[in-house]
Amino acid sequence: MEPNPFTVRSATPADAPLMGALINAAFSIETFLEGLRTSEAELTAMMEKGEILLAFGGTGGMVASVYVEIRGARGYFGMLAVDRDQQGKGLARVMVQAAEDFCRKQDCAFMDLTVLSLRPELPPLYSKLGYVENGTEEFRPSRPLKKGLECHCIVMSKPL
Repeated sequence: MEPNPFTVRSATPADAPLMGALINAAFSIETFLEGLRTSEAELTAMMEKGEILLAFGGTGGMVASVYVEIRGARGYFGMLAVDRDQQGKGLARVMVQAAEDFCRKQDCAFMDLTVLSLRPELPPLYSKLGYVENGTEEFRPSRPLKKGLECHCIVMSKPL
């Protein structure tokens, strides 16, 4: 197996401007929602509740991020973002693995995530990583959903 060319570390509040740009660019494909995906203030608040892991490429540039939260015996990850120029290089898998490893170290027995029903390409990708659909949740958007659309969250989990 080829060595991982990326380094992963925890984010700090000083990373928020670059992280926000990376995440907002990655989530710009969600044209069914209005506005930006996140802000520096939201990211800083998220770092107080959970952890944001960042990946850096060989040139030192930030290329990916993922939010991780411990919820008792369950870990949760979300807002996985990969720089568009780095997509297709296995970086999403690296970040999911980093999130799972983080939660294993905190003695989590399971990992959960949610995907939006308006992103039908995502469940098959996470299924390849061992995640199984196990329910739905109401979608509570932080930004407005475009008029006339309906959306819910698909919950996926896997044992760690």
